[in-house]
Amino acid sequence: MAGITPPDLQKALSGAEYPASSDQLRKVAEDNHAPKEVTERISHLGKKEFQNPAEVSKAVFQNE
Repeated sequence: MAGITPPDLQKALSGAEYPASSDQLRKVAEDNHAPKEVTERISHLGKKEFQNPAEVSKAVFQNE
């Protein structure tokens, strides 16, 4: 799942309230009309709760 940049993720999660689960973040991304690659990557994060955008970014980009 290459091709996602930090700005893509930031735009997709615009308006997200933290703490948030991966399911909540996926919904925000879908509502923001994020590309499918972004919503899939968020979906694959598991049932974790994220405290802030930096935690999400770390989780999304750690396996690239």
